[in-house]
Order: sequence, then C-alpha cells, then structure tokens
Amino acid sequence: METHSAIAAAGIICAAAAGISAWGAVSPSSQLFGPTLRRTGNPRTIALTFDDGPNPAVTPALLDLLARHEAKATFFLIGRFVRAVPELAREIAARGHVLGNHTETHPALTFLSRRRIAAELVQCGEAIATATSVRPRWMRPPFGFRSPMLDGIAQKCGIAGVAMWSVMARDWRPQPAAPVIRRLKRSRGGDIVLLHDGDHRKLEGDRMHTVKALEYWLPRWRDAGIGFVTIEQLRDGR
Repeated sequence: METHSAIAAAGIICAAAAGISAWGAVSPSSQLFGPTLRRTGNPRTIALTFDDGPNPAVTPALLDLLARHEAKATFFLIGRFVRAVPELAREIAARGHVLGNHTETHPALTFLSRRRIAAELVQCGEAIATATSVRPRWMRPPFGFRSPMLDGIAQKCGIAGVAMWSVMARDWRPQPAAPVIRRLKRSRGGDIVLLHDGDHRKLEGDRMHTVKALEYWLPRWRDAGIGFVTIEQLRDGR
C-alpha cells in the first residue's frame, strides 16, 4: 500500500514539475527561465513591437504610418528575411526604429540544443549587422517559447535581454482589421504590445490588417496622452 502511495505521489510531483516547466517555457509572464521584459514601467507609454519581418509587402506602409504619428517602435527581425531584403532592414533603422533579434529561421527554441539556439541568434545578429551596421541588443523568442538555456546563451551572444509582451493582437494570420482593433482595446499605458508585420513562413505575408488596426489606434492613443517608446529606451531607463 505504501509503495502504491509513493508511486502515486511521485507521479503527482512529476506532473506538477512538468506543468511548471511548460508554463515557464511558454507564458509571457514567466520569469522561471530568466528575467524578461514585459512592461514599460510607465503608465504614460506603450512599446509597439513587430515580429517576423522585414516584409516588403507590409513594412514600408507600416513605416510611413508610424512616421505620420511620430511613433518609434521595435522590430524583431528574422535573419533569413533580412538577408533577402537588406535594404528594408536598413530603412527600418534609418527611420529611427530599434532592430531586435528574432532568430535566423524562427524555430521553437524550447526543443533545440544549446548549439542550435546559439547559431540561430548569432546568424540573425550577423544578418542584421551586415545589412545595417547595427547589432541587435534584444531578442524575442519565436512563438514566445523559451528554453531553460536561453538566458545564458543570449548573454554569451552579446544580447542584453529577452523582450516578451503584456498584450498581443493575435494578428499572425490574415483576417479583417476589426478583430485586431477589438483586441488592441485591451492595451493600456505601460504595455508592451505584440504585433506582426511579417509571416515567418514566407517573405511577403498578408499583414495589412495590422496596419489598418494601427491606423485606428495610433491617433486615439496619442489623444489619450500615450507616448511610444522602444525596447532600447526601456533598457536605458527613459
């Protein structure tokens, strides 16, 4: 009887440990596998962040929109797309936005070896540095999936930290702008907002719904007294 109880208890402990580990790997709020940045720390600012670019079908229109509203943002770029359209990566940087590392090929880092994680970060960083002469200091893991090894590997690759988010628009597939607008209603001062200007599966993905949603929200956030900051400004304490 005691043996069965011990086995059952061990099973419960293992299941709990597995659940905690899974939460640590995928939850944006988890700090289990190392510190992450999730909020701006200022109720009068929002950090707009864009994943999976650069995208020649969408990013230029997005850059023009941000310029009209004098909003700076952070773009987490995929290395292989930077290599395909380096001039667009340069344009993002020239417009005063911050470039971040979103890996070379957009894999789920949770399931990769230490060597492969490092290679993904290094190759993406090299692609961005070659295109723009700027080496990214922050990274965002694809899908938000982290490995217990990620924090240490990122530091060895010269990355200052891992940037997550507090609000997501769920805009990573083609859709009308209306539902994206509704989801962004949850955004408040202090949030880091996850958006997408690219599609990790192909270079020219349809993300114009994101641009249209921001056409709605950017002036409204400005009217509410919200300013826009980059991840680097948060790092610098501004």
